[in-house]
Formats: sequence, C-alpha cells, structure tokens
Amino acid sequence: MADGDDSDAPPTPDSQHPPEGDTDVDLASPDAPDPEESVREAIERSRSGAPAVGSVVRDRFTSNEIFQRIIAAADEEITSGSRELFFSALAAGFAITITFMLYVSLTATTGGDPILSALLYPLGFIYIIIGGYQLYTENTLPPVALTLERLASIPALLRNWSVVLAGNFLGGALGAAALAFGGVISPEAAEVAVYLGEKGVSTPWWSLFSKAAFAGLVVAGVVWVEYAARDTISRMVVVYIAFLAIPLGGLYHSVVSFTEMMYLVFQGSLSMTTGLWEFVLPVLLGNTIGGVVLVTVVNYFQTTEHRLASARFEGSDRQLSIREWVFGGLVGRSYVPLIDHTSEEALAEADEYRIVVPISNPRTETNLVDLACTLASRKPGASVHIVHIVQMPDRTPRGYRVDQHERIVEDSDELMADLRERAAGYDVPCETSTVVSHRSFEELFDVAKRKRADLMVMGWGDDRLWSNGRAERPLDELTNRLPSDVLVFRDRGLDASRILLPVADNPHADLNAEVARILRQTAGSEVTLLRVVDSSDDHEAGEQFLADWAAEHGLEDATFRVDDSGNVETAIANECGDHTLLLIGATSQGLLARLAQNALHYDIVQDIDTSMILAERATDRSILERLFGR
Repeated sequence: MADGDDSDAPPTPDSQHPPEGDTDVDLASPDAPDPEESVREAIERSRSGAPAVGSVVRDRFTSNEIFQRIIAAADEEITSGSRELFFSALAAGFAITITFMLYVSLTATTGGDPILSALLYPLGFIYIIIGGYQLYTENTLPPVALTLERLASIPALLRNWSVVLAGNFLGGALGAAALAFGGVISPEAAEVAVYLGEKGVSTPWWSLFSKAAFAGLVVAGVVWVEYAARDTISRMVVVYIAFLAIPLGGLYHSVVSFTEMMYLVFQGSLSMTTGLWEFVLPVLLGNTIGGVVLVTVVNYFQTTEHRLASARFEGSDRQLSIREWVFGGLVGRSYVPLIDHTSEEALAEADEYRIVVPISNPRTETNLVDLACTLASRKPGASVHIVHIVQMPDRTPRGYRVDQHERIVEDSDELMADLRERAAGYDVPCETSTVVSHRSFEELFDVAKRKRADLMVMGWGDDRLWSNGRAERPLDELTNRLPSDVLVFRDRGLDASRILLPVADNPHADLNAEVARILRQTAGSEVTLLRVVDSSDDHEAGEQFLADWAAEHGLEDATFRVDDSGNVETAIANECGDHTLLLIGATSQGLLARLAQNALHYDIVQDIDTSMILAERATDRSILERLFGR
C-alpha cells in the first residue's frame, strides 16, 4: 500500500463478515448501525489520527485536514533517530544521481531539445517521494510546520535539516563519483554534465538564489499537494509535472546542483571551495527560503486555529515554552509528541499534589498503582494520574497506513477501567490516559512535565519501560533537572510490614522517610533505620546521627541499627533477610540514568529477593554534578 493511501486498505475481518443470525439488532431500524458506514469508519482511521478522507467532501481535504496530515508525517520525521534519517537521506542522494544521469544522457541524445531532454528528469524525485526517502527540500515543510506550532524546537528542526542535508550531499557525491569514474554515461553525456556544471558556476549569485527560491516553492508546494492526494497515481502525476518545471524553467535544486558540482570536482575542472560558495550555497539558501517562507508559512497561516485540535488536547500547555522552543533540550523539552488520551476526567478542586504512574502493562502492575494510591491517600489534595505507555514496535515515514491504533487506545481504556476502580477503593481522585508512541523512556519525562507531577512512581524490570529506554537517549535525563521526585518500585510483592531504610544525609533519604511514614500509618509497618559507619570508633556517632535524623523526620519509634563494617552493600544484605521492603536512595550520580544504562551502583539491588523502592528527589544540581557527582 502506498504512503498516505488509507482508502485502499482492507477492512477489518469483523467489518467484512458480520456475524450471521444476529437478531439482537434490527438492521431496518433507523437507529441500527449502517454496515457500510462502519466499514468506512474502520478504513478511515490512521495511526496518527490524521484524516484519511475529507470531512466535507470525501474525496477532497480542507486546508486544515491537509495540515493535520502533514503534522502526522512530521511527528515521524522529527523523532527519527539520526542514523535512520541519515541513511534515508543517503538513499535520496543516490536517487538524485539518477535524475542527473538521465537528464545529461537525454540532453546528449536529443541534441539538447529542452522538452525531450527533461522528460525523465523527475524520476529520481518520484523514487524519493513515493518511496518515503528524506530529501532536504521535500523535508522542509513538515518539520517547519511542527516548529511553527511550537511542538518542536528550533534546535530539533536544525538537527533534522543538518542530518538530512549531510546524507543527501554524501549520496550525491558518491553518485557523481560513480558517473565520473565508472563509465556509466557516454562521452557526449559527460560533456553535457560538464557544461551544465560550468553554466551553474558562472551564473550570478543573486540569479542562482532567485531561481532556487522558485524551485523551493515548487518542491514545498508539491509536498502540500501530495498530502492533499489520496492515491499513488495522483501523487505520481503531481510529482512528475511539478519537478518537470525545474529543468524547463531553468531552475536549480540544491542536491542536484551539489551532484553537478561534485562531478566537475572529480573531473578536475573545479575546486570544491569555489563550487560550494559560488554555486551550491546560493542554491541551498534559495531552496530553503522558497520552501519555508513562500509555502510553509503561507500555508500555515491560511489554516484556522483549530488546525491541530487533535494534537493540542491541552491547548497552550502542550506547546513548548518560548525558552524550550529556542534552546530545545538544553533548557527542557525539544519536542512534544502527538498523544492519544483515553480519558481526562476532572479531578477534585484540591489537586495540590499530583502523582503520575507510568505503566507498560495494566494487568501486571497493579501493585504499582496500589503503592501510588497509598501514598496519595495520606497527602492532602493528592491525585493520581495513571499513564499507559504503549510502545509501537515499528514506524513508517508517513504514518498513514491503517492499523489497530484506535483499537489499541480503546483496549487500553478498558484495561485502565480496572485500575480506576482500584484507585476508587482508596478514595483517591484518579485519571487515566494512554500514550501510543515509538518512544518509551523519554516519554516518561514528557508526561511528568506535561502533567506537572510532584511525584512519579514507576516500575522497574526487564519487561518494563527501562529495557526500551536503553536503546533511546538516557543521557537526556542527566542533562536536565528531573521533572519531579521519582520512586522506582521493584515489585516482588507489596508487603510493607517490615521496612528497612538505610539512612544517608541527602534529600533522597528524606524522600524515603516520607514513604516510610505513610506506609507506617496505612499498613502499621515496623521501620528499621540502618546507618553504616567506617569503624567501631564511629558506632556511637552513628547512633546519635540516627536519633537526630529520626526525630527530624518523624520516625522516633523506629528501630535503630548501626553497622560498623564500612561496607554498605554487605550491611544491607545482612539486614534484608528480616525485612519485607527495602527503601534505597539515589547516589550522588543519580538513579534513573544508571537504571536506564543498567549501571546501578549497588549490586545488592540485583542480588536480593526483597521488594524495594529506589528514590530520587528532584534537585537543582548542575550538569557536572549529575554527570560526575561533584
């Protein structure tokens, strides 16, 4: 099935074969569902939520609907990894070589006829656009649209452009080398290739820029029209006619121009510095200005304020702040993903403390929800927000093929209903939502920031979000402040009857003290405080420290243990056998990044069978402090 062509997708089995003999519904009744309408609804849904057919006229889209389809494609492009983007762009650079080769070959064989020589010029562009490869000029529109909506930052846009441009130029250079040294084109065609390159270099700077701006207008306009088309044939016709205008109009395309320039360089007729400055740079700037200003911005502002209603479900709160928009991940988020929410129930007015619980499996992480609700039940004005993060196993460049996205969200909502009932048993305000994303680990922090969480309670294990997080960008967590306090629950049964709390003089132990107090109130827990000192000479000082610390944190009735072995892990292991729950605080280098990289400082976490809670309090430590513990 072609990119963006939802209309040709097969209906679901249930839609094709309705059950026979079903007499519960009178199909003749005015209230009965229309089978044909059900089929249409089934095939008009896309994974991204973008429309597959027009709402006013079914075979046409409004400008708002076109914009939503572009945004859905941009969601895939802006979040693609650098390797994925680069090699897709590399393939596009090779495809441009085909355009260059066919153009010079036909020019040579037709005696320079301006129409006949250009007939196959669009072929490389057809490969790129229909095949979903990344081309710099074709790639300008979708990411810019996201950036204008403040869903993507300017650094994220520039990163996307830089990677794509590097891949395009490398592919074009390799293709030019193959044409120059591989004997692929005839001597006559080689002469034409040299002529075209020299003609471009000799063209005045301003003339190159102006011609390239019109070419950028053509290419970006193709993108807009492409997303208004509903089938592959229409796209091919649009792409062919539009890109035929480039050679016929004497216009310049940056990647084609770079390939022409590199051919001259390989032939020894031009220095690369001269070619880049006098030929490629003005064409590149012209393509960018033409694509971004003349098409992207104009088309953006012709749409209404409702253009992104499906994506901006929380209004301006969903958008990046101005600082995030300008500086990206250096000051916070660099991107706001498209998110599907199953429900957004109104919480109590006294929503003063919010606990966010990201989960990967609503069936198996009930203990995690119990823990969060227990903590919320003792916090005045506390509420719980449970987020089911559904990891998408694959991605396509466009994101328009029909799949089970809507069913995933519906099934998730059904599963979350049990968790909402569970939370109701604690008399805690609770809301649930579902995030369908190809990311997981990074999504945790986006959710916490967006929901303005005070505490995030998450599970940990090989079958949880951590395993996927190791393949993403865990260092992002290091270079930004945590969005909230974090508790990571290693679930081996939620039994809080006997709690062991190793005490250190840091904010993370303070967070564990709060957890211990709440569990003692709700479960009648027996709390043991453990202090590890270097030698027996420090034993008395250790006891005094525990007494002072316990009094400060409301745990005066706890049992005190002082271990003078100097070995924290051994001391914890010796005490754990008599306890059902272990509370551990983060080290100076942080907890979450180490979990994501499977490099936690304490081996004891892997070795003992006791359930545990690992705590990290959000602090204002600098990047150096979080990286090196200084």
